[in-house]
Amino acid sequence: MDTSPRTYRFLPAAVYTPGYRVVGKIMVSTNGIMGIMNDITKSHLEIHAARLARIHMPTKLVDHFEIIRLVKSQVVVVCTARREDLGPTGIVRGGYSNITEMPVRLATNVFEIEGKLQVAGRFDFVAMISDRTRNFIPMFDSTLTAILLPNLRVESPGILFNREKIDMLAFLNQRAKEDK
Repeated sequence: MDTSPRTYRFLPAAVYTPGYRVVGKIMVSTNGIMGIMNDITKSHLEIHAARLARIHMPTKLVDHFEIIRLVKSQVVVVCTARREDLGPTGIVRGGYSNITEMPVRLATNVFEIEGKLQVAGRFDFVAMISDRTRNFIPMFDSTLTAILLPNLRVESPGILFNREKIDMLAFLNQRAKEDK
């Protein structure tokens, strides 16, 4: 029987699915929100003191619940108020010390996200997309915009995006130069 002390705390977060925005508190351990989202033993996420809004009207409250339970595979993005809420640096960075920040734009079927992706060594898109140990990947200093609803614009110092929901990824420094 495991008798080691556990430290749990609540962290504020905004969770986006293809149809809803859920704002509330996620109960996390010392591994932060990233530890909860990438825990392969649980396929659900509980959000406490949750406020529910539809994506097309994100400021209009649909309802308020003590707990909303979400299926993790349907979560597209988790936005945090602070970078530190994602988790300890060793977990967020994957344990590597030499990190390069790369400005990227990625898109899902509902959202576009611009921000800084931290990469250890050389970027490998195939490895990122097929990595079964981390379904939710951190991105920093990000802006989330709904594709069909440009008024929905969220800026967050730290987000987690679901790698299984990515449609495209492009590096901002690889934009095509205009021909004169």
